[in-house]
Amino acid sequence: MGTKQQLVGLPEDADLRRADSLAREIFSDVANKWALLIIEALGERTLRFSELRAEVEGISHKMLTQNLRMLERNGLLDRKVYPTVPPRVEYTLTEPGRGLRATVDAMCGWTHRNLSHIENARGRFDA
Repeated sequence: MGTKQQLVGLPEDADLRRADSLAREIFSDVANKWALLIIEALGERTLRFSELRAEVEGISHKMLTQNLRMLERNGLLDRKVYPTVPPRVEYTLTEPGRGLRATVDAMCGWTHRNLSHIENARGRFDA
């Protein structure tokens, strides 16, 4: 998000605190569990739709489709269609998508490092 000083000189669209900013819209798009899991699953690989669905356990066909379209719209993945019958479609992260993946990897690492702490806190809270 950044402090007000860090935002000086940036357009209003870059301010996550503003409800009408493009930055908040993009943040809202990519900060959902399915988008993060898709980005993590793709990594440095190119995968087909069915491979992605197998990698992201629990995602429905509809949710995978919606999130792939959103990630493509935001320039975070490339979709390549091959003119075969049936059509073959492959997905690959773009450079910005790979940059975001570094953040997703850090979040995954944080989750693994803090899992027992969070489980203990939940146990105390729910007791």
